[in-house]
Amino acid sequence: MKKNITKIGVALAALFFLNTSVNAQTKEPAGDSKDTRLGVGFNIGLPTDDIYNLAIGGDLRLQMDFASNISGTLSAGYTNFSVKATDANLGYVPVKAGIKIFPVERFYISGEAGAAFGTDNQGTAFVFAPGIGVGTNTGLDFGLRYEGMTKSNNFNNPNQVALRIAYGFNLSR
Repeated sequence: MKKNITKIGVALAALFFLNTSVNAQTKEPAGDSKDTRLGVGFNIGLPTDDIYNLAIGGDLRLQMDFASNISGTLSAGYTNFSVKATDANLGYVPVKAGIKIFPVERFYISGEAGAAFGTDNQGTAFVFAPGIGVGTNTGLDFGLRYEGMTKSNNFNNPNQVALRIAYGFNLSR
């Protein structure tokens, strides 16, 4: 699993540097953006507990700029964890609020927290998700996050390291 996480990290770093060099000639106007965006994302994750094979899901994320380098987020989606020992799957609907901070252009550090509602009688869990990512001028967003959940009923914590590939629509233009 560590090899896969390393490969994902190297791929994100390469995308960041490629995007920075390609977009170096296209500067945005000075001043703080107050844009609102709606992102549609696909998520694929490696569970940290050995009882799960894979986590796959999708989400919608609303992002509002507070300043040129700080944005607030609201997201909701669906994540499916496949269980190794059986044909069973565990589904969750995570609903989170968070913040994205851009220390340099296009690269962000994010944090989200909220509730994950079980769709298979596993109850509700607290969910948190720190992450990093790169946004492009074309609307593409590549993010890597750790998503952790508290134990819900009798199920092990379905935590994961997930890659999010998304496209964002600017609702302000």
